[in-house]
Amino acid sequence: MRQPSHIWLTGASSGIGEALVHELAGLGHKLIVSGRRKAPLEKLVSTFPDQVCPAVADTTNPTDLQSIAPQLGHFGDLDTVILNAGTCEYLDVENYDSQVIERNLTTNVLGTARCLDIALPALRATRAKGKPATLVIVSSSAWWFPFGRAEGYGASKAALTYFARSLRADLATEGIRVVVVSPGFVKTPLTDRNDFPMPFLLSAEETARKIRIGLEKGRTDIAFPSRFIWSLKLLAALPQGLIDRLAANLARKSNH
Repeated sequence: MRQPSHIWLTGASSGIGEALVHELAGLGHKLIVSGRRKAPLEKLVSTFPDQVCPAVADTTNPTDLQSIAPQLGHFGDLDTVILNAGTCEYLDVENYDSQVIERNLTTNVLGTARCLDIALPALRATRAKGKPATLVIVSSSAWWFPFGRAEGYGASKAALTYFARSLRADLATEGIRVVVVSPGFVKTPLTDRNDFPMPFLLSAEETARKIRIGLEKGRTDIAFPSRFIWSLKLLAALPQGLIDRLAANLARKSNH
């Protein structure tokens, strides 16, 4: 991505997505930006009038996505797709509601999968011209440890990561690079609602910069911050019984 790219970015109206627009447009890249709300997208256009084009859509709605498909070629051949739109909703197990699980899965997994209905044809058209094509899926590191209340969110991100890595295998023969981004805690409007400590919290701007640097270096897995990631990997390497006890103890403290 050192050369100017033509990018479709979802979830651009706030948080990591908004920060990515500033990070990438500031370096000369051109972006089609999607989100459900028109006003934040128009604000980005006013900041970068020659580099940002709005494409309002709910990524869980196939009709919305098909309506914006022609816009993906606004700046020319689409060479990068960053599927960042997502949600985070925690479960109160005392008042168990399966709709919490459904909403996480619908937005984070199905919404991402539905974006590929229009993203893959555009990327394949670019590859057919001998140009590079990259698909970036923003997941999370949360699924590496069974955190309490995160049944829906963690399960959705585990599924999303598996989905992305399987796509990487299938799309390798076509020359479409698939990148998985797994950030730790990031300060966004979603995490502002969290009522628990968030270790190694990063700003959205720091997160966008790390994603951009990882893409420039050609990485296929971008996970950060390193101290948090290594802590999770060490925990994941423990015997399952010990993991279960630690998770239960953390859940009790959180609920208390």
